[in-house]
Amino acid sequence: MLEAQDLRKAYGSLQAVDGVSVRAARGEVIGLLGPNGAGKTTTIGMLAGLIAPDQGVVRIAGEPIGGDVSPVKRQLGLVPQELALFEELSAAANLDLFGALYGLSGLALRKERDRVFELVGLTDRAQDLTATFSGGMKRRLNLAAALMHDPQVILLDEPTVGVDPQSRNAIFDNLEFLKASGKTLLYTTHYMEEAARLCDRIAIVDHGKVVANDDFNGLLRLAPFANFVVVDLAIVYFCSLRELRRLASIR
Repeated sequence: MLEAQDLRKAYGSLQAVDGVSVRAARGEVIGLLGPNGAGKTTTIGMLAGLIAPDQGVVRIAGEPIGGDVSPVKRQLGLVPQELALFEELSAAANLDLFGALYGLSGLALRKERDRVFELVGLTDRAQDLTATFSGGMKRRLNLAAALMHDPQVILLDEPTVGVDPQSRNAIFDNLEFLKASGKTLLYTTHYMEEAARLCDRIAIVDHGKVVANDDFNGLLRLAPFANFVVVDLAIVYFCSLRELRRLASIR
C-alpha cells in the first residue's frame, strides 16, 4: 500500500534525509525509530506529499503521489506531531471542519464524526471546547481528525508526545484496532518500547539514513552483546528435625 524509494532531502548543507526507503503492506505497521533530528518528520512530510523530495518517489497503492490535488492523497491520513486543532471550537466542530475539507457533508459527515468519536473514546465530550481537553484527549482528537475520510494509509508522527500513560495506552488500542481493520500504518517514535509493541517491522533512522530494518527480534540479533549479568542462585532446603534425622540416617 505504501512504498517510498530512495528519498532524499537537503536544506542547504544539511542532508536531512539521505536515501530512505520503506514499504508497508495492507494491515501492516511500520515503525521509524530514531532520536530527535534523525529525519523522521521530514520523511513523513515527503510521504504525505507536503514536502517535495530532492530525489526519490512515493507510491500509494502503486500510484505515485502527485501535486496538491492528486487524488491518491485521499487514501492518506496524517497525524502530525504538532496538534492540528482549533482550541476555540468544540471537538465536534473540529471534526466537522476536517470532514468538510475531505468533501463530507450532511448525513455522511455526521456518521463519520460519530464513528471516529466512538473509536477514540470521546463521544461524551463531543460538544466541549477543545481548550478544556487534557493533553492526552487532544492527541486522541488529533487522531480522530485524520480518520474522518476513512483513509487506507495512516501516517503518525510521534502521536504520544507529552501524554500520560493511560492516554498513551488508549491511543495504542486505537492503532491496534486500525491495524486489525486492515489499515496500513507508518509510526515514528524515539521510544523502543512503543515500536516493539506496535510495529511489525522497525526501520532505525539516524542522520537521515536507515541503518537497520527488521522485526524486533531481528534487530535484537543485530545488537552486540558486550555486557553480561551473572546471577548466583542459592537454594535453601527447609525441613523438620525428624526429616533431617531421616536424611542423616540414609547417608
